[in-house]
Amino acid sequence: MSGALSNERLEFLGDAVLGWVVADLVYRRHEDLAEGKLTDLRKSVVNATALAEIATRIDLGPSLLLGKGEGSAGGRAKPSILSDALEAVIAAVYLDGGVAAATDLIDRLFREPLRVAASRLDRLDFKTLLQELTVRLFDAAPVYLLRESGPDHAKVFAATVLIGGRSVGEGIGRSKKIAEQIAAEAAHELLSTEP
Repeated sequence: MSGALSNERLEFLGDAVLGWVVADLVYRRHEDLAEGKLTDLRKSVVNATALAEIATRIDLGPSLLLGKGEGSAGGRAKPSILSDALEAVIAAVYLDGGVAAATDLIDRLFREPLRVAASRLDRLDFKTLLQELTVRLFDAAPVYLLRESGPDHAKVFAATVLIGGRSVGEGIGRSKKIAEQIAAEAAHELLSTEP
């Protein structure tokens, strides 16, 4: 490895801490939910798109130290960079302040997204909802195109939903399933509002 500084190790740790703390929060706050629904709730906020939205909300982008090329290419607003940076911040808080500090930060940042996701839990399987909608509207099933990037330990997946060859939604996530669900949600929202 060269002398360049990287947050990849912090991102790795932050991802694990975030997943654990959110799992603990949803387990304790939603005693009525079965394991599958708890998993859906956790995945709804522990994904690259949700993390990027939170990073944007707290204005994390301007604080990032980027190379000239990435900085001038709009890297401070790029979802993949923002989501990774938020994971690194969570890890830094965990390393500096321990479990209590990390839990407090995650609870404050994710309380509202978790509340919203819990209220929509019955609609979190957007692939099924989109399939039903596209069959009804177009008599066709959605097609998902997948791309992956990043090193093996930190893969990022991007999904595009096509209906009749037309792109109607995109999503980014740490797994193919999450990326497809996010893309399906975007497509469902778009198609539900079109005349």
